[in-house]
Amino acid sequence: MSSSYFESSHLLWQNPQPQHANVEIFRRMVNRKRGLDLKDYHDFHRYSIENYSFWEDAWQHLRIIYSVPPQKVITEGTIPNVPIWFPGARLNYAENLLWRNDDSIACTAGGELGRVTDISFRELRLKVRDMASAMRANGLQIGDRVAAVVTNSIESVVLALATASIGAIYSSTATDMGTEGILDRYRQIQPKFLFFETEIMYAGKIVDLRDKVSAVINGLHDHGLKCAVLLPSTITGKEYDNVPKTTALGKFLATGTGSNSELVFEQLPFNHPLYILYSSGTSGPPKCIVHSAGGVLMQTLKDQRMFFDMKEGDTLFQFTTTGWMMWNFMVSCLASGCRMILYDGSPFHPTLEAYLKFISDVGVTHWGTSPRFLAEVKGRKLSPLKIASFQGLRALAVTGAVVTAPLFDWAHKEFDGKLYFVSTSGGTDVCSAFVAGVPSLPVYAGEIQAKTLGMAVEVFDENGKNIEHTGQAGELVCTKPHPSLPIMLWGDTPDGKKLRDTYFNYYPGIWRQGDFMAVNPKTKGIVILGRSDGVLNPNGVRFGSGEIYTVMEKFNTIVEDCICVGQRRPNIDEHERVLLFLKMRPGNKFTTKLEKDIRHSIRTSLSARHVPAYIFEVEDIPVTINGKKIEIAVKQIVSGSNLKPSGTVANPESLKLYYKYKEIEKVAHATGAETRAKL
Repeated sequence: MSSSYFESSHLLWQNPQPQHANVEIFRRMVNRKRGLDLKDYHDFHRYSIENYSFWEDAWQHLRIIYSVPPQKVITEGTIPNVPIWFPGARLNYAENLLWRNDDSIACTAGGELGRVTDISFRELRLKVRDMASAMRANGLQIGDRVAAVVTNSIESVVLALATASIGAIYSSTATDMGTEGILDRYRQIQPKFLFFETEIMYAGKIVDLRDKVSAVINGLHDHGLKCAVLLPSTITGKEYDNVPKTTALGKFLATGTGSNSELVFEQLPFNHPLYILYSSGTSGPPKCIVHSAGGVLMQTLKDQRMFFDMKEGDTLFQFTTTGWMMWNFMVSCLASGCRMILYDGSPFHPTLEAYLKFISDVGVTHWGTSPRFLAEVKGRKLSPLKIASFQGLRALAVTGAVVTAPLFDWAHKEFDGKLYFVSTSGGTDVCSAFVAGVPSLPVYAGEIQAKTLGMAVEVFDENGKNIEHTGQAGELVCTKPHPSLPIMLWGDTPDGKKLRDTYFNYYPGIWRQGDFMAVNPKTKGIVILGRSDGVLNPNGVRFGSGEIYTVMEKFNTIVEDCICVGQRRPNIDEHERVLLFLKMRPGNKFTTKLEKDIRHSIRTSLSARHVPAYIFEVEDIPVTINGKKIEIAVKQIVSGSNLKPSGTVANPESLKLYYKYKEIEKVAHATGAETRAKL
């Protein structure tokens, strides 16, 4: 089975000057400081997981700003398996991001309307100062929660940094999340302050959010809310003050002392809470994951500088909403003296070509996007370099789902073979990457290059045995702690029972991420095969949906999207069967010939045991607001669950399309799938 994971793997790119990569500069620094002879990245990684002094080296190399140095690197915490990092240290996350106070551009904001706004580091500091002053004047204190339903804008960055400067805890969601989804999150964390957009544009349509504002405020009335602030229209700039129990942003800011005050950065412990992020909640209430200021700062800086090779003066564009951890990840680039691009709206409006031209025109050097987006560009047969020059672009990072070898090849070819293509995998749970790119190592198509520094990643079988050397697939685990472990789940018991049950109980005392992965014994590259709870298991043969999606790349000019799940109904099915659902591109039909071609490709590319029992056409594929396929919910529905869609589903109506497959025999007979499956 293991050979099929890597048979598409081939050398794609090598850095012509690997010695200049940040990670190599860091390795040489550690060698000098420690009197070591770490010869390459793999030596360096081994050192980083075997010696906690590595994190002391990282503290120094990443230039963490602090008022009191740490007494040591690590000490035992109150929650088993979750230690306290850098005890005794005092610092502030916002201070680390706002160290520049000059006229260089910190943020460039753009969107569907075509307006582009720049703000300098000095102007950003002043905006944060004014916001923090008003927050303090209205009673915000260390440890209070600030919640926001906001677009990806300069204002959202100001809110996050002002909150962090005070030592309060920030949590945001995107404006397209439903009222219940917002309340599922914010009722749990009981925010003192709430900031809300009033009028936005998406896909060319004006969306009035004021009814949603009222519903959310009423829903939080008995959950600690003291102050609700309305942001002006993102289209006209108009302030609204006609929603009960709210204050317009202008009036709120006027309550502060503004230019008469100084921006004060509260000096707090390394593990002081900074952000609350959320699990997807596609099959239950979302978990409220609390991340520390020091952990987020150190890990995001490490990932951006070491694995994305970002340097001062670079420009990062990560396409994301404010409800995905990649937004929090992106904001940290300010700490490296980098500019970030904030894009609000749909990448397909007014046109996909206009969006690609925007990325080139604003001088992006490092672009982060999703496999789904690149597959769409490829499926539409667009060539980015025929649309714009992308002169400054050095690296393209892809995350959020499985990245297939054909997509690697396409991106490499479309950008003339010069681009550093980075595939990464991490999670909201750790607000960083477990496995990612290493710019001094070669890139192989379909493979993530390596485990990230300080992350003791291994591949376990069901019995907790490391099977990495075999090339077989298993669970992604992390066998040692690192600084961005969640410090708690909000509302958990003092000893972290819910947190431990979520992450540390499957393999006692060892973090299980919930991803299914394999390591290539030859290249040490990594393939993520999908979520482990969505692993397909027909007749005892385990494989990830990512393998099917790799084959389906061949059909992406005809098939717009697909989802592959297992079905095993209790007391009905002895074994699990694999179902593949296709959403066709407009103007294309699902035919018997297409189904035969798909089955043949899967059989020849993988094996006969990978071929789905049934292939069906559907009108839509359910995805989260961040664009991830919701395999688990579909698997549960077709296996007999009456699942209620959560607020994280971008298109909740689509889930209703799958309930009929609980009676798959009837559907297969009625649609002819039963006959086609025998062809």
